[in-house]
Amino acid sequence: MQTYKTSEIAKLAGLHPNTIRFYEEIGFLTKPVRLPNGYRVFTQLHLEQVRFIRLALRAEVLQNGLRSQAVGIVRLCAACRFLEALEQIDHYIEQINREIAFAKGAIQSVEAALSRAPAPEAPMRRRSDAAAALGITVETLRNWERNGLVCIHRLQNGYRMYTPEDMERLLIIRTLRCANYSLSAILRLMGKLSLSRDVTVYDALNTPDESEEIVSVCDHLLFALMSAREDAQQMRLCLADMRQIAVR
Repeated sequence: MQTYKTSEIAKLAGLHPNTIRFYEEIGFLTKPVRLPNGYRVFTQLHLEQVRFIRLALRAEVLQNGLRSQAVGIVRLCAACRFLEALEQIDHYIEQINREIAFAKGAIQSVEAALSRAPAPEAPMRRRSDAAAALGITVETLRNWERNGLVCIHRLQNGYRMYTPEDMERLLIIRTLRCANYSLSAILRLMGKLSLSRDVTVYDALNTPDESEEIVSVCDHLLFALMSAREDAQQMRLCLADMRQIAVR
């Protein structure tokens, strides 16, 4: 049976030896046998586990417990509880699919809103009334304004009044925030909408501009979710390999 030293398995996995030791300490790897001199003896199973860990943790999405699910699957594999791990991977993929459907549904809702003209006869609202109508807090509304997502004009007495067009914009923001799109992605969309309503919502939300110095996962949410699903499907294949190696 092929065996590896810590440095060897680290090199094969493209990691630092300390990372391998850390994975063992936190329960991501099956405990290796140790020689009388204390050196660890890793096997092909450990190598596959390390590759599995990298695949499981590569996903950027953290929302709604997805990262904790991936970590739980890694720990099950380390304990050689492969059937349970397989069941959890299926749940993990189902959750990702729900997140994808939710994110796509938000885009469809925005597109539907943009296809309708705001009702000009609708009354203007004060901030507290606007927040209540949207089902959000006044502080959330202030935060969106501070981040430049919406700019509300003041009356001569200093009060902010929200027009039907403002409410449409706020409804779009709320829909996208509920689907976990980032403020940056929404701001990118809103900037394009301020120039024209003829905007491809998907592209605007999921394609960060080159000028954006810091890009988070939610700045390209759908792409990240679909990448996570591809990784999860690959995890199922890796799990089958680990099961075969473990029974030899």
